[in-house]
Amino acid sequence: MGFLSSVLGFFGFGFGVTAGIVIGYYLFIYYQPTDVKDPKVRPLVELDVKSLERMLPEIPYWVKNPDFDRIDWLNKFIELMWPYLDKAICKTAKEIAKPIIAENTAKYKIESVEFETLTLGSLPPTFQGMKVYITEEKELIMEPSIKWAGNPNVTVVVKAFGLKATAQVVDLQVFALPRITLKPLVYSFPCFATIIVSLMEKPHVDFGLKLLGADVMSIPGLYRFVQETIKTQVANMYLWPKVLQVPLMDPTAGMKKSVGILHVNVLRALKLKKKDFMGKSDPYVKLKLTDDRLPSKKTTIKHSNLNPEWGEEFSFTVKDPESQALELHVYDWEQVGKHEQMGMNVIPLKDLTPDEPKSLTIDLLKNMDSNDARNEKSRGQVVVQLIYKPFKGDSGNDVSDDSDIVEKAPKGTPEGGGLLAVTVHEAQDVEGKHHTNPYVRILFKGEERKTKHIKKNRDPRWDEEFEFMCEEPPTNDKLHVEVLSRPPSIGIHSKETLGYVEIGLADVVSNKRINEKYNLIDSKNGRIQIELWWRNS
Repeated sequence: MGFLSSVLGFFGFGFGVTAGIVIGYYLFIYYQPTDVKDPKVRPLVELDVKSLERMLPEIPYWVKNPDFDRIDWLNKFIELMWPYLDKAICKTAKEIAKPIIAENTAKYKIESVEFETLTLGSLPPTFQGMKVYITEEKELIMEPSIKWAGNPNVTVVVKAFGLKATAQVVDLQVFALPRITLKPLVYSFPCFATIIVSLMEKPHVDFGLKLLGADVMSIPGLYRFVQETIKTQVANMYLWPKVLQVPLMDPTAGMKKSVGILHVNVLRALKLKKKDFMGKSDPYVKLKLTDDRLPSKKTTIKHSNLNPEWGEEFSFTVKDPESQALELHVYDWEQVGKHEQMGMNVIPLKDLTPDEPKSLTIDLLKNMDSNDARNEKSRGQVVVQLIYKPFKGDSGNDVSDDSDIVEKAPKGTPEGGGLLAVTVHEAQDVEGKHHTNPYVRILFKGEERKTKHIKKNRDPRWDEEFEFMCEEPPTNDKLHVEVLSRPPSIGIHSKETLGYVEIGLADVVSNKRINEKYNLIDSKNGRIQIELWWRNS
């Protein structure tokens, strides 16, 4: 019986296992539970922003926000340059930290603080997108979305009181959305005077900190405390509207703004040489500042006179007194043919003491070549009186709020007078009937100024500045700005008017500065951007 029971038990176990597998397989394949419902499938367009961010936490800014542009080319550039940028940045950081460390080690009686290891790792930061703002000011505003999950290794060794301590920063993560403003834009490299940085939201900063080989950030509660402290401190310093300013150059020098007025009184000439066959000479003087695009100024012509008296006054706006000079050319007027130069000389403005008049009797030369033997010949003299008057008060060096800082006219300007500066920036949608080669003509109190003409352009940009001296504030005056088209050199058509505008100057006198776009009269869609400054005495 025992043997039979064992055999039956073995077969029963085998049959039961086999039957269970067959029945289980059948139920698994063919049985459909009634309490299970199909999941709801929703298109992505029906999901809100937070749901999408939970599904795709690393989605870049240029996907989430249409204002941000994709800049993969910049990421590729940084990736290729990162090994070199790593060493350059670390070297610069050591040089900057060295004097700071030296100052504080003596203060706190520390023997030494040294970088045992300093590297930013092999993983460069990435830009998730960039937003660029377009304004009518001379500035460039960018908002890059920066993410850096790097593997830097910064090890600092501190020695004090015979002890040695090591601190190591590893696994740094920084997520930030800064606003970078480059202003004002100037014509000298690097083409902007100041970098202004601020944060548009609190940054995310995460890192590992090891002291004496132990991970300090693993202490309960310390990690969150450090995170919040860093966010709070950084936000207090740089969260918009608070900013960090990094000046790179003097904006006045870079923009070549006027910094003063040079008054010139051409008194007389002495012992000029005879140039005419049938008489003496008919002299006049041409005056011009170097590095100035404005036309030369001229005295009246003194006929048949070798010792002429003029007593005529001229004013020039000075942009760089250290490099500019006053050129004086004496010519003999000819009724027919080219006027013959009788002599010339140059007076550097750096030789003048501000606000102090200076009388000079200068010898006329053939040219400014000191090795030219012809300069030894006597050609006569010119007597002039000069006074350089720099603008008083702030000259606009502080670019943090440059719209409220206005340069003053020089001391000595008629009381109530000043300087009206007109900058012609650009025009848009100007079009002529037969040709479109636009230039701008400015009329103010009988004075005329013109920009260069630009060929075949409906959206020209000039960025040219003109200045007018005023004896009194032009509160009731108007500035006439006209856009014209210059005809081709070969053709039958004459110049055309593309539109004009009359600008009242009461606002610029009261507000000191305006920068506006004006709709052109007699133009279908034309507009012109004009910037006006009033610098009063």
